[in-house]
Amino acid sequence: MKILVVGPGGREHAIVRACLRDPAVEAVEAAPGNAGIARDVPCHSIDASNGTEVAALAVERGFDLVVIGPEAPLAAGVADAVRTAGVPVFGPSRAASQLEASKAFAKEIMAAAGVPTAEAVHANDAAVAAAALDRFGPPYVVKDDGLAAGKGVVVTEDRHTALAHAQSCFDAGGSVVIEEFLDGPEVSLFVLSDGQNLVALSPAQDFKRIHDGDAGPNTGGMGAYTPLDWLSDYRESVGGAPADFTGVVLEKVARPTVTEMARRGTPFVGVLYCGLAVTSRGVRVVEFNVRFGDPETQAVLERLETGLGGLMLQAATGELDEQTPLQWREGYAVDVVLAAENYPETPRKGDLITGIEDAEALEGVSVLHAGTSTDDAGALRTAGGRVLAVVGTGQSLAAARDRAYAGVAKISWPGVQHRTDIAAKAIAAEITVETQA
Repeated sequence: MKILVVGPGGREHAIVRACLRDPAVEAVEAAPGNAGIARDVPCHSIDASNGTEVAALAVERGFDLVVIGPEAPLAAGVADAVRTAGVPVFGPSRAASQLEASKAFAKEIMAAAGVPTAEAVHANDAAVAAAALDRFGPPYVVKDDGLAAGKGVVVTEDRHTALAHAQSCFDAGGSVVIEEFLDGPEVSLFVLSDGQNLVALSPAQDFKRIHDGDAGPNTGGMGAYTPLDWLSDYRESVGGAPADFTGVVLEKVARPTVTEMARRGTPFVGVLYCGLAVTSRGVRVVEFNVRFGDPETQAVLERLETGLGGLMLQAATGELDEQTPLQWREGYAVDVVLAAENYPETPRKGDLITGIEDAEALEGVSVLHAGTSTDDAGALRTAGGRVLAVVGTGQSLAAARDRAYAGVAKISWPGVQHRTDIAAKAIAAEITVETQA
Protein backbone atom coordinates (compact mmCIF):
# COMPACT_ATOMS: atom_id res chain seq x y z
CA MET A 1 0.00 0.00 0.00
CA LYS A 2 1.20 3.49 -0.94
CA ILE A 3 -0.16 6.36 1.14
CA LEU A 4 -0.23 10.14 0.72
CA VAL A 5 -0.63 12.13 3.94
CA VAL A 6 -1.96 15.65 3.32
CA GLY A 7 -1.10 18.43 5.78
CA PRO A 8 1.81 20.34 7.34
CA GLY A 9 1.62 19.73 11.08
CA GLY A 10 2.42 17.58 14.07
CA ARG A 11 -0.69 15.44 13.61
CA GLU A 12 0.45 14.61 10.08
CA HIS A 13 3.96 13.75 11.29
CA ALA A 14 2.44 11.33 13.81
CA ILE A 15 0.29 9.76 11.06
CA VAL A 16 3.33 9.42 8.78
CA ARG A 17 5.39 7.72 11.50
CA ALA A 18 2.52 5.35 12.38
CA CYS A 19 2.02 4.41 8.73
CA LEU A 20 5.73 3.73 8.34
CA ARG A 21 5.44 1.20 11.19
CA ASP A 22 2.60 -0.64 9.39
CA PRO A 23 3.94 -3.79 7.61
CA ALA A 24 1.15 -3.45 5.02
CA VAL A 25 2.47 -0.03 3.93
CA GLU A 26 5.11 -0.01 1.21
CA ALA A 27 5.63 3.74 0.92
CA VAL A 28 4.46 7.01 2.48
CA GLU A 29 4.69 10.50 1.00
CA ALA A 30 3.36 13.83 2.25
CA ALA A 31 2.04 17.12 0.88
CA PRO A 32 3.23 19.67 1.80
CA GLY A 33 4.70 18.26 5.02
CA ASN A 34 7.26 20.13 7.12
CA ALA A 35 10.97 19.94 7.83
CA GLY A 36 10.62 16.94 10.13
CA ILE A 37 8.28 15.02 7.84
CA ALA A 38 10.67 15.68 4.95
CA ARG A 39 13.39 13.87 6.90
CA ASP A 40 11.18 10.75 7.03
CA VAL A 41 9.40 10.68 3.64
CA PRO A 42 9.31 12.49 0.28
CA CYS A 43 7.25 15.70 0.35
CA HIS A 44 5.40 17.56 -2.41
CA SER A 45 5.00 21.34 -2.37
CA ILE A 46 1.32 21.73 -3.20
CA ASP A 47 -1.61 23.59 -1.66
CA ALA A 48 -3.22 21.14 0.76
CA SER A 49 -6.58 22.92 0.41
CA ASN A 50 -6.63 22.72 -3.39
CA GLY A 51 -8.63 19.62 -4.28
CA THR A 52 -7.55 19.69 -7.93
CA GLU A 53 -3.86 19.68 -6.99
CA VAL A 54 -4.22 16.94 -4.37
CA ALA A 55 -6.31 14.70 -6.65
CA ALA A 56 -3.89 15.17 -9.55
CA LEU A 57 -0.92 14.23 -7.34
CA ALA A 58 -2.77 11.18 -6.02
CA VAL A 59 -3.47 9.89 -9.52
CA GLU A 60 -0.04 10.78 -10.90
CA ARG A 61 1.85 9.04 -8.10
CA GLY A 62 -0.49 6.04 -7.95
CA PHE A 63 -1.43 6.27 -4.28
CA ASP A 64 -3.70 3.58 -2.86
CA LEU A 65 -4.94 5.85 -0.08
CA VAL A 66 -5.00 9.58 0.60
CA VAL A 67 -5.20 10.68 4.25
CA ILE A 68 -6.29 14.28 4.81
CA GLY A 69 -5.05 15.57 8.15
CA PRO A 70 -6.23 19.16 8.80
CA GLU A 71 -9.76 20.52 8.98
CA ALA A 72 -9.36 23.31 6.41
CA PRO A 73 -8.80 21.00 3.39
CA LEU A 74 -11.71 18.83 4.51
CA ALA A 75 -14.03 21.83 4.80
CA ALA A 76 -12.81 22.94 1.36
CA GLY A 77 -13.92 19.64 -0.20
CA VAL A 78 -10.52 18.10 -0.92
CA ALA A 79 -11.81 14.64 -0.01
CA ASP A 80 -14.59 15.01 -2.58
CA ALA A 81 -12.08 15.85 -5.33
CA VAL A 82 -9.91 12.85 -4.48
CA ARG A 83 -12.88 10.47 -4.39
CA THR A 84 -14.10 11.81 -7.73
CA ALA A 85 -10.65 10.97 -9.12
CA GLY A 86 -11.19 7.36 -8.04
CA VAL A 87 -8.68 7.22 -5.18
CA PRO A 88 -9.75 5.96 -1.72
CA VAL A 89 -9.57 8.76 0.83
CA PHE A 90 -9.62 8.82 4.62
CA GLY A 91 -11.50 11.99 5.48
CA PRO A 92 -15.11 13.18 5.28
CA SER A 93 -16.75 15.01 2.41
CA ARG A 94 -17.24 18.75 2.43
CA ALA A 95 -20.86 18.25 3.49
CA ALA A 96 -19.97 15.87 6.33
CA SER A 97 -17.14 18.20 7.44
CA GLN A 98 -19.77 20.72 8.51
CA LEU A 99 -19.78 18.82 11.81
CA GLU A 100 -16.63 20.80 12.59
CA ALA A 101 -16.89 23.72 10.19
CA SER A 102 -20.16 24.88 11.78
CA LYS A 103 -20.85 24.42 15.47
CA ALA A 104 -24.47 25.38 14.85
CA PHE A 105 -24.77 22.54 12.33
CA ALA A 106 -23.19 20.12 14.81
CA LYS A 107 -25.78 21.16 17.42
CA GLU A 108 -28.54 20.57 14.88
CA ILE A 109 -27.24 17.05 14.15
CA MET A 110 -26.90 16.24 17.85
CA ALA A 111 -30.44 17.41 18.53
CA ALA A 112 -31.80 15.27 15.70
CA ALA A 113 -29.78 12.25 16.83
CA GLY A 114 -30.50 12.63 20.54
CA VAL A 115 -26.84 13.07 21.43
CA PRO A 116 -26.23 14.50 24.93
CA THR A 117 -24.57 17.92 24.77
CA ALA A 118 -24.71 21.38 26.32
CA GLU A 119 -27.74 23.58 25.79
CA ALA A 120 -26.85 26.29 23.31
CA VAL A 121 -28.02 29.38 21.43
CA HIS A 122 -26.84 30.34 17.94
CA ALA A 123 -26.34 34.11 17.92
CA ASN A 124 -25.89 36.44 14.93
CA ASP A 125 -25.97 39.76 16.80
CA ALA A 126 -25.07 41.30 20.13
CA ALA A 127 -28.62 41.42 21.48
CA VAL A 128 -29.16 37.67 21.05
CA ALA A 129 -25.68 37.00 22.44
CA ALA A 130 -26.30 39.13 25.53
CA ALA A 131 -29.61 37.40 26.22
CA ALA A 132 -27.94 33.99 25.91
CA LEU A 133 -25.15 34.96 28.29
CA ASP A 134 -27.73 36.05 30.83
CA ARG A 135 -29.69 32.84 30.34
CA PHE A 136 -26.76 30.49 30.97
CA GLY A 137 -24.77 32.62 33.41
CA PRO A 138 -21.08 32.25 34.26
CA PRO A 139 -18.77 30.62 33.44
CA TYR A 140 -19.64 31.95 29.97
CA VAL A 141 -18.83 29.75 26.95
CA VAL A 142 -18.69 31.55 23.57
CA LYS A 143 -17.60 29.69 20.42
CA ASP A 144 -16.85 31.04 16.97
CA ASP A 145 -19.25 29.13 14.70
CA GLY A 146 -16.60 28.52 12.02
CA LEU A 147 -13.15 27.00 11.90
CA ALA A 148 -10.71 28.69 14.28
CA ALA A 149 -7.82 26.22 14.61
CA GLY A 150 -8.87 25.34 18.16
CA LYS A 151 -8.59 28.96 19.32
CA GLY A 152 -12.12 30.27 18.70
CA VAL A 153 -13.52 29.43 22.13
CA VAL A 154 -13.63 31.74 25.13
CA VAL A 155 -14.55 30.40 28.58
CA THR A 156 -14.65 33.20 31.14
CA GLU A 157 -16.30 34.45 34.31
CA ASP A 158 -16.29 37.97 32.85
CA ARG A 159 -19.43 38.86 30.89
CA HIS A 160 -17.71 41.77 29.15
CA THR A 161 -14.95 39.50 27.83
CA ALA A 162 -17.52 36.97 26.61
CA LEU A 163 -19.57 39.62 24.82
CA ALA A 164 -16.43 41.16 23.32
CA HIS A 165 -15.42 37.80 21.83
CA ALA A 166 -18.89 37.41 20.33
CA GLN A 167 -18.72 40.91 18.88
CA SER A 168 -15.32 40.22 17.31
CA CYS A 169 -16.85 37.23 15.53
CA PHE A 170 -19.80 39.35 14.35
CA ASP A 171 -17.42 42.07 13.14
CA ALA A 172 -15.59 39.43 11.07
CA GLY A 173 -18.85 38.45 9.39
CA GLY A 174 -19.43 35.32 11.46
CA SER A 175 -21.71 34.11 14.21
CA VAL A 176 -21.28 32.38 17.57
CA VAL A 177 -22.68 29.52 19.59
CA ILE A 178 -23.18 30.33 23.28
CA GLU A 179 -23.47 27.32 25.56
CA GLU A 180 -24.08 26.33 29.13
CA PHE A 181 -20.85 25.46 30.92
CA LEU A 182 -20.19 21.74 31.35
CA ASP A 183 -18.55 20.63 34.61
CA GLY A 184 -16.17 17.71 34.87
CA PRO A 185 -12.90 16.70 33.20
CA GLU A 186 -12.63 16.69 29.41
CA VAL A 187 -11.71 13.64 27.31
CA SER A 188 -10.92 13.22 23.63
CA LEU A 189 -11.95 10.03 21.85
CA PHE A 190 -11.19 9.33 18.18
CA VAL A 191 -13.79 7.13 16.49
CA LEU A 192 -13.00 5.82 13.01
CA SER A 193 -16.01 5.45 10.71
CA ASP A 194 -16.57 3.96 7.26
CA GLY A 195 -20.01 5.60 7.12
CA GLN A 196 -21.64 2.80 9.09
CA ASN A 197 -19.18 0.76 11.15
CA LEU A 198 -17.16 2.27 14.00
CA VAL A 199 -13.82 1.60 15.70
CA ALA A 200 -12.72 3.62 18.73
CA LEU A 201 -9.12 4.39 19.64
CA SER A 202 -7.75 4.97 23.16
CA PRO A 203 -9.19 7.93 25.13
CA ALA A 204 -6.79 10.82 25.75
CA GLN A 205 -6.79 14.14 27.55
CA ASP A 206 -5.31 17.32 26.10
CA PHE A 207 -4.41 20.72 27.56
CA LYS A 208 -5.83 23.63 25.61
CA ARG A 209 -4.59 26.74 27.42
CA ILE A 210 -1.14 28.21 27.02
CA HIS A 211 -0.01 28.34 30.67
CA ASP A 212 0.23 25.97 33.62
CA GLY A 213 -2.92 25.48 35.65
CA ASP A 214 -5.09 26.07 32.56
CA ALA A 215 -4.35 29.79 32.61
CA GLY A 216 -4.19 32.13 29.64
CA PRO A 217 -5.87 31.97 26.22
CA ASN A 218 -6.85 28.82 24.35
CA THR A 219 -4.35 27.34 21.92
CA GLY A 220 -4.48 24.47 19.48
CA GLY A 221 -3.31 22.27 22.37
CA MET A 222 -0.14 22.24 24.50
CA GLY A 223 0.15 18.55 25.35
CA ALA A 224 -1.72 15.30 25.95
CA TYR A 225 -1.51 11.86 27.52
CA THR A 226 -3.08 8.42 27.18
CA PRO A 227 -4.51 6.09 28.48
CA LEU A 228 -6.66 7.57 31.25
CA ASP A 229 -6.58 5.36 34.34
CA TRP A 230 -9.09 7.59 36.12
CA LEU A 231 -11.70 6.55 33.53
CA SER A 232 -11.20 2.81 34.00
CA ASP A 233 -14.01 2.40 36.53
CA TYR A 234 -16.45 4.78 34.83
CA ARG A 235 -19.84 3.27 34.02
CA GLU A 236 -22.98 4.76 32.56
CA SER A 237 -26.23 3.08 31.63
CA VAL A 238 -26.73 2.26 27.94
CA GLY A 239 -29.97 0.49 27.09
CA GLY A 240 -30.51 -0.34 30.74
CA ALA A 241 -27.09 -1.97 31.22
CA PRO A 242 -23.88 -0.40 32.49
CA ALA A 243 -21.24 0.34 29.86
CA ASP A 244 -17.65 1.56 30.12
CA PHE A 245 -16.62 5.00 28.88
CA THR A 246 -15.78 4.01 25.32
CA GLY A 247 -18.97 1.97 25.05
CA VAL A 248 -21.01 4.93 26.25
CA VAL A 249 -19.45 7.25 23.66
CA LEU A 250 -19.91 4.77 20.84
CA GLU A 251 -23.57 4.09 21.58
CA LYS A 252 -24.76 7.49 22.86
CA VAL A 253 -22.62 9.81 20.76
CA ALA A 254 -20.77 8.41 17.75
CA ARG A 255 -23.24 5.85 16.42
CA PRO A 256 -26.31 8.14 16.53
CA THR A 257 -24.29 10.92 14.88
CA VAL A 258 -22.98 8.70 12.07
CA THR A 259 -26.45 7.24 11.57
CA GLU A 260 -28.01 10.70 11.30
CA MET A 261 -25.36 11.83 8.81
CA ALA A 262 -26.04 8.77 6.66
CA ARG A 263 -29.80 9.37 6.86
CA ARG A 264 -29.22 12.85 5.44
CA GLY A 265 -27.26 11.47 2.52
CA THR A 266 -23.90 12.73 3.79
CA PRO A 267 -22.19 9.62 5.18
CA PHE A 268 -19.28 10.30 7.50
CA VAL A 269 -16.05 8.56 6.46
CA GLY A 270 -12.90 9.29 8.44
CA VAL A 271 -12.32 10.00 12.10
CA LEU A 272 -14.94 11.65 14.29
CA TYR A 273 -13.13 13.46 17.09
CA CYS A 274 -15.46 13.44 20.07
CA GLY A 275 -14.52 16.19 22.53
CA LEU A 276 -16.34 15.23 25.72
CA ALA A 277 -16.98 16.37 29.26
CA VAL A 278 -17.54 13.72 31.94
CA THR A 279 -20.08 15.67 33.94
CA SER A 280 -22.08 14.95 37.08
CA ARG A 281 -24.98 14.09 34.72
CA GLY A 282 -22.97 11.78 32.48
CA VAL A 283 -20.99 12.16 29.27
CA ARG A 284 -21.75 15.31 27.25
CA VAL A 285 -20.33 16.42 23.89
CA VAL A 286 -18.27 19.62 24.06
CA GLU A 287 -17.46 19.63 20.34
CA PHE A 288 -16.97 17.50 17.26
CA ASN A 289 -13.96 17.66 15.00
CA VAL A 290 -13.73 15.75 11.73
CA ARG A 291 -10.05 14.76 11.89
CA PHE A 292 -7.46 13.49 14.32
CA GLY A 293 -6.91 15.97 17.13
CA ASP A 294 -3.58 17.64 17.67
CA PRO A 295 -1.78 17.02 20.11
CA GLU A 296 -3.73 13.94 21.24
CA THR A 297 -2.81 12.09 18.03
CA GLN A 298 0.89 12.28 18.86
CA ALA A 299 0.31 10.36 22.10
CA VAL A 300 -2.44 7.97 20.95
CA LEU A 301 -0.71 6.76 17.78
CA GLU A 302 2.55 6.23 19.66
CA ARG A 303 0.88 3.29 21.45
CA LEU A 304 -1.06 1.84 18.51
CA GLU A 305 0.34 -1.51 17.36
CA THR A 306 -2.42 -2.34 14.88
CA GLY A 307 -1.37 -1.12 11.43
CA LEU A 308 -2.76 2.39 10.97
CA GLY A 309 -2.54 2.33 7.17
CA GLY A 310 -4.67 -0.78 6.89
CA LEU A 311 -7.13 0.54 9.44
CA MET A 312 -7.63 3.81 7.55
CA LEU A 313 -7.97 1.96 4.22
CA GLN A 314 -10.72 -0.19 5.73
CA ALA A 315 -12.54 2.98 6.79
CA ALA A 316 -12.08 4.54 3.35
CA THR A 317 -13.43 1.48 1.55
CA GLY A 318 -16.35 0.60 3.85
CA GLU A 319 -14.73 -2.45 5.43
CA LEU A 320 -14.32 -1.55 9.09
CA ASP A 321 -16.66 -4.40 9.99
CA GLU A 322 -13.74 -6.73 9.16
CA GLN A 323 -11.41 -5.07 11.69
CA THR A 324 -10.28 -7.28 14.57
CA PRO A 325 -9.81 -5.76 18.06
CA LEU A 326 -7.06 -3.16 18.09
CA GLN A 327 -3.69 -3.98 19.62
CA TRP A 328 -1.97 -1.45 21.88
CA ARG A 329 1.54 -1.21 23.23
CA GLU A 330 1.64 -1.64 27.00
CA GLY A 331 2.25 1.47 29.04
CA TYR A 332 1.59 5.17 28.58
CA ALA A 333 2.42 8.05 26.27
CA VAL A 334 2.76 11.75 27.13
CA ASP A 335 3.50 14.53 24.70
CA VAL A 336 4.54 18.09 25.49
CA VAL A 337 4.24 20.83 22.88
CA LEU A 338 7.04 23.34 22.46
CA ALA A 339 5.69 26.64 21.15
CA ALA A 340 7.25 29.77 19.71
CA GLU A 341 7.56 33.03 21.59
CA ASN A 342 4.29 34.99 21.73
CA TYR A 343 2.13 32.02 20.74
CA PRO A 344 -0.91 31.94 20.44
CA GLU A 345 -1.08 35.63 19.45
CA THR A 346 1.59 36.43 16.82
CA PRO A 347 4.29 33.78 17.18
CA ARG A 348 7.84 34.70 16.28
CA LYS A 349 9.31 32.68 13.40
CA GLY A 350 12.79 32.00 12.08
CA ASP A 351 14.58 31.07 15.32
CA LEU A 352 17.29 28.39 15.20
CA ILE A 353 16.25 25.09 16.85
CA THR A 354 18.86 22.97 18.61
CA GLY A 355 18.87 19.71 20.56
CA ILE A 356 16.37 17.52 18.71
CA GLU A 357 18.96 14.80 18.02
CA ASP A 358 19.95 14.80 21.70
CA ALA A 359 16.31 14.44 22.72
CA GLU A 360 15.65 11.55 20.37
CA ALA A 361 18.78 9.79 21.61
CA LEU A 362 17.03 9.33 24.97
CA GLU A 363 15.23 6.07 25.66
CA GLY A 364 11.47 6.25 25.05
CA VAL A 365 11.56 9.73 23.48
CA SER A 366 10.55 10.83 20.00
CA VAL A 367 10.10 14.30 18.52
CA LEU A 368 7.35 15.19 16.05
CA HIS A 369 7.54 18.36 13.97
CA ALA A 370 4.74 20.87 13.43
CA GLY A 371 5.88 24.43 12.67
CA THR A 372 9.39 23.82 11.34
CA SER A 373 11.34 24.65 8.20
CA THR A 374 14.94 24.54 7.00
CA ASP A 375 16.93 27.59 5.91
CA ASP A 376 19.25 27.79 2.90
CA ALA A 377 22.06 26.27 4.94
CA GLY A 378 19.91 23.31 5.99
CA ALA A 379 19.51 24.49 9.59
CA LEU A 380 16.20 23.87 11.34
CA ARG A 381 14.10 26.97 12.11
CA THR A 382 10.78 27.74 13.80
CA ALA A 383 8.02 28.35 11.25
CA GLY A 384 4.78 28.36 13.24
CA GLY A 385 3.15 28.73 16.64
CA ARG A 386 3.33 25.16 17.86
CA VAL A 387 6.74 24.00 16.70
CA LEU A 388 7.41 20.52 18.12
CA ALA A 389 5.81 17.82 20.24
CA VAL A 390 8.10 15.73 22.42
CA VAL A 391 6.61 12.29 23.12
CA GLY A 392 7.65 10.12 26.03
CA THR A 393 6.58 6.52 26.58
CA GLY A 394 6.93 4.36 29.67
CA GLN A 395 5.42 1.57 31.72
CA SER A 396 3.85 4.11 34.07
CA LEU A 397 2.34 7.51 33.39
CA ALA A 398 4.98 9.10 35.60
CA ALA A 399 7.79 7.40 33.67
CA ALA A 400 6.33 8.50 30.33
CA ARG A 401 5.99 12.06 31.62
CA ASP A 402 9.54 12.12 32.97
CA ARG A 403 10.88 10.96 29.60
CA ALA A 404 8.87 13.57 27.71
CA TYR A 405 10.20 16.38 29.89
CA ALA A 406 13.74 14.99 29.72
CA GLY A 407 13.43 15.35 25.95
CA VAL A 408 12.01 18.86 26.31
CA ALA A 409 15.04 19.87 28.39
CA LYS A 410 17.38 19.00 25.49
CA ILE A 411 15.66 21.27 22.94
CA SER A 412 16.04 25.03 22.75
CA TRP A 413 15.51 28.19 20.72
CA PRO A 414 15.06 31.84 21.77
CA GLY A 415 11.70 32.36 23.46
CA VAL A 416 10.63 28.69 23.48
CA GLN A 417 7.69 28.06 25.82
CA HIS A 418 5.88 24.98 27.12
CA ARG A 419 3.64 23.88 29.95
CA THR A 420 5.25 22.07 32.87
CA ASP A 421 2.10 20.37 34.18
CA ILE A 422 1.05 17.97 31.43
CA ALA A 423 -0.47 14.85 33.09
CA ALA A 424 0.52 16.09 36.56
CA LYS A 425 -2.99 15.96 38.05
CA ALA A 426 -3.55 12.43 36.75
CA ILE A 427 -0.31 11.25 38.34
CA ALA A 428 -1.30 12.92 41.62
CA ALA A 429 -4.73 11.20 41.46
CA GLU A 430 -6.46 14.59 41.49
CA ILE A 431 -8.95 13.74 38.72
CA THR A 432 -12.19 12.02 39.71
CA VAL A 433 -15.41 11.25 37.88
CA GLU A 434 -18.84 10.29 39.15
CA THR A 435 -20.15 7.03 37.70
CA GLN A 436 -23.71 7.11 36.35
CA ALA A 437 -24.61 3.42 36.39
